[in-house]
Amino acid sequence: MINVLLVDDHETVRLGVSAFLSTQEDIHVIDEAKNGLEGVEKALNLKPDVIVMDLVMDEMDGIEATRRIKASWPQAKIVVVTSFVDSDKLRPALEAGALSYVLKTSSAMQIADAIRKTNNGESVLDAKVQGQMISAFTAETPLHQALTNRELEILKLMSNGKTNQQIAETLFITIKTVKTHVSHILSKLNVEDRTQAVIYAFNEQLFQK
Repeated sequence: MINVLLVDDHETVRLGVSAFLSTQEDIHVIDEAKNGLEGVEKALNLKPDVIVMDLVMDEMDGIEATRRIKASWPQAKIVVVTSFVDSDKLRPALEAGALSYVLKTSSAMQIADAIRKTNNGESVLDAKVQGQMISAFTAETPLHQALTNRELEILKLMSNGKTNQQIAETLFITIKTVKTHVSHILSKLNVEDRTQAVIYAFNEQLFQK
């Protein structure tokens, strides 16, 4: 039996989720909390198998509640169930220690399955959440971080005005190899030609002392 603590400031949500979970033979809601502060207290006292945590609540939000629970009880398994998928909620919740993150638009059965998987130590992320994480990572990661050391070396020589022949002679490699590296550089930086690649390097101050 999976013992669950529900933490949500909306009574109707708690009642609805609790009512459905009560129909599941392997899940038992042992208690409910109406805010994060109460959730922390009950979680640490009851030590449920899984905590279902809302994010936006009075007294204390779900992110801080998750952080406090994990700080005092690292083994806690927390499923965030929320309406918010924006990165200013998503990332802090996962960094605070939530194992799973699903949306309230999910079906009751999907939430129940997330509880089961979380209880088994699996991380469950809603498809929209995964998309948001990928978008956030892509937006925050500079394109040049995808370049290898050799490609950075060649880009630096390009920025110094070296031709393919001069780069080949400097690095003791063939012109064909240089051209291959240059092609990879242009692709990774999402630019069309050498000039744009050099401009990118200048704008990012990659080789400035």
